[in-house]
Amino acid sequence: MAITAGMVKELREMTGAGMMDCKKALTATEGDMDKAVEFLREKGLATAQKKAGRIAAEGLCKVLVSDDDKKAVVVEVNAETDFVAKNDTFQAYVTEVAEQAMVSTAADMDAFMAEKWIPDTSKTVAEALAGKIAVIGENMNIRRYEKVEEADGFVASYTHAGGKIGVLVDVVTDVVNDDIKEMAKNIGMQIAAMKPQYTNRSEVSEDYINHEKEILMAQIQNDPKESQKPEKVIQGMIQGRINKELKEICLLDQIYVKAEDGKQTVQAYVDSVAKANGAKMSVKGFVRFETGEGIEKKQEDFAAEVAAQMGM
Repeated sequence: MAITAGMVKELREMTGAGMMDCKKALTATEGDMDKAVEFLREKGLATAQKKAGRIAAEGLCKVLVSDDDKKAVVVEVNAETDFVAKNDTFQAYVTEVAEQAMVSTAADMDAFMAEKWIPDTSKTVAEALAGKIAVIGENMNIRRYEKVEEADGFVASYTHAGGKIGVLVDVVTDVVNDDIKEMAKNIGMQIAAMKPQYTNRSEVSEDYINHEKEILMAQIQNDPKESQKPEKVIQGMIQGRINKELKEICLLDQIYVKAEDGKQTVQAYVDSVAKANGAKMSVKGFVRFETGEGIEKKQEDFAAEVAAQMGM
């Protein structure tokens, strides 16, 4: 398979590895992008995680929370340009989508799109979207939504950059007051900023851990100095690196971004607020949507377009 410059560029953006290393990886794996990422990781040339898909598609993430804070939803609706995303008509439509999602009983997006559109039940959600596309004059997509309900506490929300990021935080607690709500908001800001993948270590599968260990072992074996160390030392190194990675990807293990000493974990922060308010409290889970997450935006090359049209 021919390795193109575009493939090399994509792999470089995914891993942060050098251009020549990316080309070698793609050549060695016959152009398989996923295998090329593994190849670079085993050589110690890529980060532990693929970079999240490039943030490219425009649009808006909208959060809604019920009056009693027991139920909430976050939706993502995409558009082609940031200009439309800032349009009042588009923003009002996204709010309507969120209101629809809040009461929806759909099991998946196909079922959601087939539901009757609440503002005009003569149409389905899909038909209402088509009509809105015609009015706005730009392609749009209701990409996803997720609901959170908490009977034994409350759901907090946080929106960043006018809707570029939407976060829901599920808090279990026997005490609800302004201090605890402020804590939940701060946790939402943490999630928006630090992009955790899990709430705590119990959510991380053994398969994930074992796969990471395999990658780390391959890295060590490819290092002439480290590979000569005793097996017990090597296993200790691997476990240490796993623990470091878990502290980065698990919310409650992360360093709290507003910690004055720069050492306090999110779990320690939650515990301190619970103690100060005489509460039995825990962060049960979270949802984080980022507009365009994982969608590659088409790169316009107007010079190339003109040249193609002119037959150059």
